Amino acid sequence: MKNVLSIQSHVVFGYAGNKSATFPMQLMGMDVWALNTVQFSNHTQYGKWTGMVMPKEQIGEIVRGIDEIGELINCDAVISGYIGSADQVEEIIKAKNLIKERNPKAIYLCDPVMGHPDKGCIVADGVKEALVKLAIAQADIITPNLVELRELSGISVENFEQAIEAVKIILSKGPKKVLVKHLSRVGKHTESFEMLLATPEGIWHITRPLYEFAKEPVGVGDLTSGLFLANLLNGKSDVEAFEHTANAVNDIMRITYERHGYELQIIEARDLIITPQSGVQATKIA
Repeated sequence: MKNVLSIQSHVVFGYAGNKSATFPMQLMGMDVWALNTVQFSNHTQYGKWTGMVMPKEQIGEIVRGIDEIGELINCDAVISGYIGSADQVEEIIKAKNLIKERNPKAIYLCDPVMGHPDKGCIVADGVKEALVKLAIAQADIITPNLVELRELSGISVENFEQAIEAVKIILSKGPKKVLVKHLSRVGKHTESFEMLLATPEGIWHITRPLYEFAKEPVGVGDLTSGLFLANLLNGKSDVEAFEHTANAVNDIMRITYERHGYELQIIEARDLIITPQSGVQATKIA
């Protein structure tokens, strides 16, 4: 069994952050050590929420506690997502560094959540800048959406060709794999949902159905990043992990759409996370 330290947000109601990523990773056989950066009543795209950001010191304290009982050596991966404050970024990097000291084979996946005010996704001041400065060069795997792809690459990314250029730029800065969770308006087929996977071995493109929700569910990126990491830890190749992730997420989105849901129907789709019904395949484009 593989062990994953998952440093993300927590919502009591609904699915986002660790609530969206932990259970699917557990279904894939991961023992997930969930460390919450915030605890909110619900995700921020409702427009109102209660709760609090966890003190930055909690991250180091929790990781130190696990180290003191001799278990940090057994951590196979760190995944970080929604971050509650800019100073938490540095603490996450320190935690990652300690884990890699204990287990040099451990990998770090950074889901660089930078916020999307137009959609109501709010992050604290300074988080975006801290991620650009610290996280990109430290990550083995980075999983941006279109907004984050622009920030991390430093180019505008207004078309598919620029998206390809952007992932190459990010690869040149240190990460070994770049998974673009959603190409949005710059894909080849804007009526579909498109993703990219870039590694030093090539670039792959995947297209799956795009569901027209009245309100787009939140937590899809957290789900995607967690499943991709779990697949890799299970020994799948990059492309196999990419395809399984896309298919499992598509099945969850389909069921959520059929149920007219705003929150992801992860529990109802639990069997499809392990064995997806969808069969989309990746195409190598570079």
